[in-house]
Amino acid sequence: MIKYDYTTLDNGLKVIVHQDKSTPLVAMNIIYKVGSRDENPDKTGFAHLFEHLMFGGSVNIPKYDNPLQNAGGENNAFTNNDFTNYYLTIPKSNIETAFWLESDRMLSLAFSEKSLEVQQQVVIEEFKQNYLNQPYGDIYLLLKPLAFKEHPYQWNTIGKDISHIENANMDDVKLFYNKFYNPNNAILSIAGNVKPDEIFKLTEKWFGGIEAGDEIIRNYPQEPLQLVNRELIVERNVPQTAVYFAWHMDKRNSKGFYACDLISDILSNGNSSRLFSRLVKDRKMFSELNAFVSGDMDKGLFIVSGKLINGFTPTDAENAIDEQLNDLISKQVSDLELEKVKNKIESNLVFSRLSALNKAMNLAYYEMLESAALLESEKEKYAAVTKEDIQQKAKEIFAKGKKNKLVYLSKN
Repeated sequence: MIKYDYTTLDNGLKVIVHQDKSTPLVAMNIIYKVGSRDENPDKTGFAHLFEHLMFGGSVNIPKYDNPLQNAGGENNAFTNNDFTNYYLTIPKSNIETAFWLESDRMLSLAFSEKSLEVQQQVVIEEFKQNYLNQPYGDIYLLLKPLAFKEHPYQWNTIGKDISHIENANMDDVKLFYNKFYNPNNAILSIAGNVKPDEIFKLTEKWFGGIEAGDEIIRNYPQEPLQLVNRELIVERNVPQTAVYFAWHMDKRNSKGFYACDLISDILSNGNSSRLFSRLVKDRKMFSELNAFVSGDMDKGLFIVSGKLINGFTPTDAENAIDEQLNDLISKQVSDLELEKVKNKIESNLVFSRLSALNKAMNLAYYEMLESAALLESEKEKYAAVTKEDIQQKAKEIFAKGKKNKLVYLSKN
């Protein structure tokens, strides 16, 4: 069990502390509750752009990385549909350096035309290199707007179009920063050989004086119920034809999510999984075949993707995958098969709690979902899923008229 202490500052900053005496390092994690779903549909990619801008210098610190590295620390960040996550590790003796750095960029970024231009070019180059010029790079630029017609999950974290970042101006980024990068829209978690009272005092010292931002009203457009299958066929200069199928599924913090996640593991987690053993190993239709869930905070996607071996057509692929999905619908999984995937998940949950950084990340993440206490109930929620739940959820997700199909034809 991961024990923790918790407080909320007067400005709304939530603070979680876990004492871990096994490590000389302290991990600090800050989640800002802003992701690509919070963007203006005409100005997308801003959450990801800010992940870069946050390392470009703040009001009292010209360059974030230098003092952190001088103090023996390391850091990184990532952005997704729902939130932006910044994390670092640092020797305990230099922990106040971490508070200084993180509080200063929450207080005020050093906005400059030069910094904005530099980070715009970095993101534009990333867009080109990873999404436009790389084989299969534009998959989710195609699949997401196929599956989502109203909800902002319809665009990727990198953005809808490269022009949105190219045209970003100083007023745009200041408005975005002032709206979302505030203590009352953030969660700070710390794990290491520290005393909670000591951390709470440091947090008050460095973050307490930062003013709260305006309350954020989140009212995302809801995705209408899909009643008709959708299909998109494109041709690209890639080595193998690929197929991608997506169905709408339950949001992350819901009972149905756990059945969806277990279905994905039954289908493709390990060499004995159904898709691998039956379609990759036995029938040799695919060079790779995967099923996975997006795990979004709002209703996301259940995705099956595969690369075809020459000689098989996309229709062959679809029929073979449908056969496996229909098998889940028509027959209950065995006790042994369900127990096996549950054991794998339990093992992954245990390993995800070994490092101080993972513990800090997990506590902040579950606090964002609802409460850090949820971290301790994950194992039980997976364990509670029954064979009947699996069958019923398969019937619900894979029902006729709910499929989104992207066929990615190889010109070769």
